[in-house]
Amino acid sequence: MQAELISFSGLVLMFVLGLRHGLDPDHIACIDGLTWRALNQDHEHAHWIGSLFAIGHGLLVTGIAVGVSQLTHSVSVPEPVVLVFGWVPTVLLLLVGTLNLRLLLRQDPAFVPTGWKLKLIPQRLRNHSSPWAVVVIGVLFATVFDTATQASAWGYVASNRGGGLLAAFLAGLVFTLGMVITDTLDGRLICRIGRGADGQATGRRFRRTLGWLIVAISYGVAAYNLGKAWFPAIELGDFAFSLAGFSLIALMFMVWLWSSRSTRP
Repeated sequence: MQAELISFSGLVLMFVLGLRHGLDPDHIACIDGLTWRALNQDHEHAHWIGSLFAIGHGLLVTGIAVGVSQLTHSVSVPEPVVLVFGWVPTVLLLLVGTLNLRLLLRQDPAFVPTGWKLKLIPQRLRNHSSPWAVVVIGVLFATVFDTATQASAWGYVASNRGGGLLAAFLAGLVFTLGMVITDTLDGRLICRIGRGADGQATGRRFRRTLGWLIVAISYGVAAYNLGKAWFPAIELGDFAFSLAGFSLIALMFMVWLWSSRSTRP
């Protein structure tokens, strides 16, 4: 069966990548804005903004991976194109890390984690209050270059390793599951902070702490990508990479727990 061609370690790796992708600063900025708007308008789905966003995002990522896994049966991707696309995430990590670092160094108490994808979403859609609008925004986020590139790479790898459509489909679903977990916790924590006794002050502290975490993640992952390109021997295996990913998520949960405790009376 094709499913037997998908290793457990590979699925764990995809799950960790999904968890980490939920930390994308553009995800955080978008979920933050949509959740605060839903809270201000007393919408019942405010707690599920992160989940709805991640589901929409993951649906298209999975679709791209499946489509590319089939396309590569008849199309050969030129090596220079693969090389260029491989460096895009590193460049964007450096860009996002630098943007957030500059804002943090200004010591602005109203700091909000920033990205660039949200600016590509039409203002009318961003201001729409329905749950379906949040899902659509998640879908549109997945059309942006770096996410589409990752999905294409998964589909290409799945096709060339013999897994084909099923491998790409499962990889996309497992990735989506990890992202849903991270984005759901993000949205729910924002709701808890917003409804706390000192929501505004706690929210400012949380955003700055998260901002420094984003800077560390962005520069750390970019440095690893550059390092393994120059010194291939330092590249982590699947198990070590998964362990590092889970450690990163554990750190993120600690940040959330610290901020969550600050909201208690």
